[in-house]
Amino acid sequence: MKIDVLTLFPKMFEGFLSESIIKRAIEQKLVKINVHNIRDYTLDPHKKVDDYGFGGGKGMVLMPQPIFDAVNKFKTDDSYVILMTPQGNTYNQKKAYELTTKKHIIIICGHYEGFDERIRTLADEEISIGDYVLTGGEIPSMAIIDSVTRLIDGVIEKESHENDSFNDNLLDYPVYTKPVDFRGMKVPDVLLSGHHENIRKWRYERQLEKTKQRRPDLIEKR
Repeated sequence: MKIDVLTLFPKMFEGFLSESIIKRAIEQKLVKINVHNIRDYTLDPHKKVDDYGFGGGKGMVLMPQPIFDAVNKFKTDDSYVILMTPQGNTYNQKKAYELTTKKHIIIICGHYEGFDERIRTLADEEISIGDYVLTGGEIPSMAIIDSVTRLIDGVIEKESHENDSFNDNLLDYPVYTKPVDFRGMKVPDVLLSGHHENIRKWRYERQLEKTKQRRPDLIEKR
């Protein structure tokens, strides 16, 4: 998979791409991630990419020309263009799996007061990571890149993400490690039994129980 990110703040991605699972996935050539500065595509001699919006209002608005030119440079027949915006479809695990089927993803990070409405015509999909507003689309784009990359074959063990929270609309089951007894809090006996079927049933029951308590809306979707 190849991912191109269009942003005004490329340095925000330096640590994100050079640590942990994302770094290993890049080194193993399981994913290729490129970050591009939108300012490099403006025709303005002063690298200006924003201006005041027509009709008044506070804040600066991203102009269409730099973003159109940047997208057109990298877009191919295999590209899927995502625009990060609070007005987009709410992101979830199902969407993460869907995006793993794409060969090439282009992510546009909005910023400032917003972006020229005509930029929407570039996007195959608009995505939001929740009902709140951030200073820009950089952090949301990282969330998408992280959630999609870990699902790519070979990045982590398949069993690890098959049991993730939100798969089959259930939260994940509780997990424990050593010691067996920590300050009076003990590991459930079933996990020490070695009986795989009983462990499987226990985990499923705990998933149902936790989901009913914390996210009853997910139970309704089932």
